[in-house]
Amino acid sequence: MITSAQLRAARAILGLDQRALAERCGLSVPTIQRMEASEDVIRGNVDSLMKLVCALDEAGVELIGDGAASAGGGRGVRLKEPRGATSNSAGPDPRRGS
Repeated sequence: MITSAQLRAARAILGLDQRALAERCGLSVPTIQRMEASEDVIRGNVDSLMKLVCALDEAGVELIGDGAASAGGGRGVRLKEPRGATSNSAGPDPRRGS
């Protein structure tokens, strides 16, 4: 699965505009625009999603699922858990000064 936020971030990391990404994965610009406008997880034709994910992978982007560890050792970006979200740890998080 890939979210619209991941897609926008991946495109930004690669320095691609929507047209360039569409050309790389063989999709239309309106398709890329619809994917990026999705609220969360991108929904669409499985073939289109596979083309997109494969093109990102070939360009060097690793898509990391929620709560998953990165398999690679390169640099990356990940959203933190929102403040006030409950955690599964037994005690306070020392990073938050609690």
